Amino acid sequence: MSAVNHTSFTPSVFILIGIPGKEDLHVWIAIPFCLMYLVALSGNSGLIFIVITERRLHKPMYIFLSLLAVTDLMLSTVTVPKMLSIFWFNDREIAFAACLTQMFFLYFIFVAESAILLAMAFDRYVAVCNPLRYATVLTHSRIVKIGLAALARSFSTALPFMFLLKRLPYCRGNVLSHTYCEHMAIATLACADITANNVYGLAISLLTTGLDAVLIAVSYTLILRAVFKLPSRDARHKALGTCGCHVCVILMFYTPAYFTVLAHRFGRNIPHYVHILLANIYLLVPPMLNPIIYGVKTKEIRERATFVFSQVGKWF
Repeated sequence: MSAVNHTSFTPSVFILIGIPGKEDLHVWIAIPFCLMYLVALSGNSGLIFIVITERRLHKPMYIFLSLLAVTDLMLSTVTVPKMLSIFWFNDREIAFAACLTQMFFLYFIFVAESAILLAMAFDRYVAVCNPLRYATVLTHSRIVKIGLAALARSFSTALPFMFLLKRLPYCRGNVLSHTYCEHMAIATLACADITANNVYGLAISLLTTGLDAVLIAVSYTLILRAVFKLPSRDARHKALGTCGCHVCVILMFYTPAYFTVLAHRFGRNIPHYVHILLANIYLLVPPMLNPIIYGVKTKEIRERATFVFSQVGKWF
C-alpha cells in the first residue's frame, strides 16, 4: 500500500516495514523471536501459577515477582504477535487508532515495570537493612497501595503521548521504519514542530524510569553496605545471592531500554536496523530470562517448580 496522500493530515493506517534493510532476513529473524516469546509466555505464566498456588510464596517479595511476570507477559504480547505477522505474513498495516493504542500500552507497561523493580529493590532493602521491621513495613495493604500508585503514575505519564501525536498533521507519509508503533518513529512523520514530543519523551524517561534507576542504585548501595557488616560469611553469601538475581534483571531491563531511548535522539551514526533490533530485544530478552533467573536462584520457586513438573510427569 502506498504512503498516504500529502493532503491528508491524519492517516487511516500506518505501514510497519519491520527491520529496514533486512527484509530478506525477516523470516529467519522471526524464528528466534518466536521461540523467545514462547519461552517468555510459558516461563512467566508458570511463575505466576506457582506463586498463586503455593501459600509459602504469599510474601511481598514473591507478590512483586508475580507482578513483574504479569508486566513481562503484557510487554511482549503487546508487540510480538504483530511483529511476527509482519515477518511471516507481510501483514504490515495497522490502523492509526490501533497504533496509538499499542504505543500507549507499551509506555504504560514499561513505566509500571520500572516501578515494580523499584518496589522489589525497596523490599530487599527492608529485608536486609531492617529485617525485624519487614512484616510491619511491607504489609498487604501497603503492597496494594504501591501497586495502585504504580498504575496511576503509568497511566498519567503514558496518556499524554497519545494527545501529543493526535494533534500533529502527518504529511510525510505513513510508513514506519519499525516493527511496532514507537512514539518518536510516529512523530518524525509529522510536518510540524515535534519539539514538545521530543522534550516530553526525554523528560518522562528521566523523571520516571530514570529516577527509579537512581533510587534502585541508592537502595543497593545501602544494601551492600549492610551486607558487608554482617558477621557471618554464610549470611553475607545468602544476602548477596538473593539480591544478585534482582540486579541481573534490573540491568537487563534498563540497559537496552535506555540505549534505545538515547539512540533515537542522539545516535545518528548508528545503523537504523541496529536501533530496531535492540528495541525488539528489550521487549523479548528480559521477559524470557526473568523467570529463568528467579527460578534458578530462588530455592522456594525452584522446589515448587520441581514438584509441579513431577506431578505433570506422573499425570502423563
